[in-house]
Amino acid sequence: MVSGGEVAGILVAVFWAILVSFLAVALARLAQTLRATTKLVADVTDQAVPLLADASAAVRSAQTQIDRVDAIATDVQEVTSNASALSTTVASTFGGPLVKVAAFGYGVRRALGARREDVPVKESRRTVIVGRTVPAARRGKRKKD
Repeated sequence: MVSGGEVAGILVAVFWAILVSFLAVALARLAQTLRATTKLVADVTDQAVPLLADASAAVRSAQTQIDRVDAIATDVQEVTSNASALSTTVASTFGGPLVKVAAFGYGVRRALGARREDVPVKESRRTVIVGRTVPAARRGKRKKD
């Protein structure tokens, strides 16, 4: 017959065989998962590398365009300052003489206009107050508040 030690040994051996079987199945599934993960990483790498190259090219192109826009902005700023300087020069050179010529022409027109109407120049003068002209006869009169 079988002694108690032999039964215990058989039970331990069976338990050990079942445990090894479960571990073997678990390791096989883990190996499949690792293979699938490796394939997924390889596929992602194959797709990511061209995307990164395209992104790098896009960034380089954007930098080139930014450099061009910066150069254009610098040129526009220079043209603006030159136009401002030219405007100031023209205004200072021709502004004073043109105002004098315009004033002289206005005076001549007023004098000729007054002679045609036979009205003395002093009576035909008007004063401009707040955007409207007031005849010489009403200049001395003011509203009392």
